[in-house]
Amino acid sequence: MVRNLFVLCVAIFSLNCTSQEKSTSEITTYYFIRHAEKDRTDPSEQDAHLTEKGHKRAQQWNSILEHITFDAVYATDYYRTKETGQPIADKNNVAITSYTTENYFDDVFKSATKGKTVLIVGHSNTTPEFVNAVLGEKKHEHIDDANNGNLYIVTLINGKTADILLTIN
Repeated sequence: MVRNLFVLCVAIFSLNCTSQEKSTSEITTYYFIRHAEKDRTDPSEQDAHLTEKGHKRAQQWNSILEHITFDAVYATDYYRTKETGQPIADKNNVAITSYTTENYFDDVFKSATKGKTVLIVGHSNTTPEFVNAVLGEKKHEHIDDANNGNLYIVTLINGKTADILLTIN
């Protein structure tokens, strides 16, 4: 049911974006998610792996996004983000590209991802900050620490942006 709702939302979102532009438009679409549940048994561990529940969520993201072909998967250089994105990277036969949170949406990133469909895996603070950088406005607040189910979809067409936020838990 959730998957059908998601596919319907994406289809409507895509139609709204593309129907207003010429067919020759270059479309860039970013899918942003926060890493799945991490192991919190050692509070001093800065680079924790996913829990069993987190690995299940990573597989669920893979199922939810199964009909989307990703050209690239980006993740911060932490086990939890890479482990969350790995099933999707494997399905799409792409390597995970590490990114830093210093310059989210710089010219290098824009150029590397222009015209592509990209998954970006981040954290409770970096994911909405990255989305905001792409949108060019502070629209989204940090994600509650208990929420690992936000999916932000941002589409760029000829300098115009459209976005949607779904929570899938």
